[in-house]
Amino acid sequence: MNKIITTFLRKYKYMILVLYFPIYMLWFSWLERRDLSHFTIIHCKLDDMIPFCELFAIPYFLWFLYVAVSLLFLFLQSEHMSDFYRCSAVLMLGMTTCLIIYTIFPNAQPLRPEIFPRDNFLTGIVAGLYQGDTPTNVCPSIHVYNSIAIHMALSQSHALREHKGIRTGSLVLCILICLSTMFLKQHSIIDVGCAILLYIFYYMIVYRSEFFALKRQVPARTPSKTNC
Repeated sequence: MNKIITTFLRKYKYMILVLYFPIYMLWFSWLERRDLSHFTIIHCKLDDMIPFCELFAIPYFLWFLYVAVSLLFLFLQSEHMSDFYRCSAVLMLGMTTCLIIYTIFPNAQPLRPEIFPRDNFLTGIVAGLYQGDTPTNVCPSIHVYNSIAIHMALSQSHALREHKGIRTGSLVLCILICLSTMFLKQHSIIDVGCAILLYIFYYMIVYRSEFFALKRQVPARTPSKTNC
């Protein structure tokens, strides 16, 4: 059975995320639209010490490009399929877990400013973000979880072992994205912490499992005879 699954995934690897994301989007959209009278408020005193800073809108929105380009890169590394499969598995497991938590444990945050401290192009973008994204379904933060998952996948990518600059750049962007969720008042520090713990949990499961390695079977070479 394991061999059949492995063969199917190797042949149709592109179908993994293609099939998952429509399901994810439908589920998340339903969570955003549902009418509930009670949410558990996620907030701590440290949140009040973090100022709003619209400059973090730049890394926040770079998240979409970061995730998409990184997944495409891993997808194209056909000689190292395990990098793509493990990243995909971690993403899907974590995102699904977050959706389940949002479903059975509705939560929200009260951090968004009523009036922006400044009026400029970036605050206008953040205002649009607030209009399209409700302050609910926040803990754990999927934004943070996915950023860490993508960076760790790139940092362990076989194709990037000799490209320290790319891995360092990924780390910097990952950190900035995680910080942006708090400086834009999209998430509490509690959401960030829970996302980190959730990633560690699934990292231990996925990256230490041979099932997600899916290495190619390379025939052993017969040693050539040499004349002495």
